[in-house]
Amino acid sequence: MTIEIYNAIRLLGLTTLGSLIAIIFAQFLIPYLNTKQFWKKKVRALTIDGKEAEIFAKFHKEKETNTPRGGGIIIWGTVFIIAISFTLLSKITDIWWLENLSFITRNETWLPFFTIITASIIGLADDMAVVWGKGKYIGGGLTFSLRMLLISAIGLVGGLWFYLKLGWTTIHIPLLLNFPQGIDFDLGFFFVILFIIVCLASWAGGVVDGIDGLAGGVFASIFSAFAIISFAQGQYDLAIFCSIITGTLFSFLWFNIPPAKFYMGETGIMGLSMTMAVVAFLTDSIFVLPIIAGILVIEAGSVILQLLSKKFRQKKIWQSTPIHHHLEAMNWSQPQITMRLWLLSIIFALTGVAIKLLWT
Repeated sequence: MTIEIYNAIRLLGLTTLGSLIAIIFAQFLIPYLNTKQFWKKKVRALTIDGKEAEIFAKFHKEKETNTPRGGGIIIWGTVFIIAISFTLLSKITDIWWLENLSFITRNETWLPFFTIITASIIGLADDMAVVWGKGKYIGGGLTFSLRMLLISAIGLVGGLWFYLKLGWTTIHIPLLLNFPQGIDFDLGFFFVILFIIVCLASWAGGVVDGIDGLAGGVFASIFSAFAIISFAQGQYDLAIFCSIITGTLFSFLWFNIPPAKFYMGETGIMGLSMTMAVVAFLTDSIFVLPIIAGILVIEAGSVILQLLSKKFRQKKIWQSTPIHHHLEAMNWSQPQITMRLWLLSIIFALTGVAIKLLWT
């Protein structure tokens, strides 16, 4: 048996296990969240610039106030259970195949594992603040400045880990200057600064979480893409990590497609977006990340362009942002929006994978 086949079996087996655990986990989490009434007590009334969010309220008033948040717990919770369980088993057992199921390693998965747990816990704190009506942010929860500070702190820790512990200072730029192979560019300490910037940009893409099933499907295609890239590069433990996340997302979608039993919430979005950024650096895919995560770029970009247009032109580009709310205002049904953006996300992900694997 070749090492590729062996690791493919590890990947498929642990992904299936993760999906099954997530489904079982959800059976307990959904009733608990409903019992605790873990949802917004009133719909968001203002846009990010302080204006009335009339269109958003029109389409989301009822569901926002009776569907629990916190569904992202089954994603990072399942990753945590599998990672810790097999790490402990590898220490106490002499059964070779159990020993080899552990996928937490210093060079490949320690940092993304730390990131998904830390960022998700911060996101959970934000969800709690939203549910309890605390905070002054437009949708409730932690203030925008505090969120940025916490994300920047995670980015700083991650960047320093790459720079000091792993000794990474170089990024690969495909296609440019040395077509088609591209070039390697040494950033020195600016590598840490770039890491923080990418983390903040990835977090901004979290605005995709606004329609049943949309965020789950988009992130599933993104992490599937990075699983393929990691496996092709021989980073088998990282590929398994990404694939387990994908498996949990499929199980999450079982309960999140219309009508949603719960929303992902910041505990899912923050953990996934930060982990996505870390994995992009670990696979040296930072310049194809905007392609692989193309839907997140479009979603965040629609908000930025809308704000700039309202500031400098005193008028809107879209009826509502992020752009999936504009599509709602154009009378697209939520399933139409979700499925079409899923398809686009898959195309973006495959394109990014092709560029990364063909020209490296």
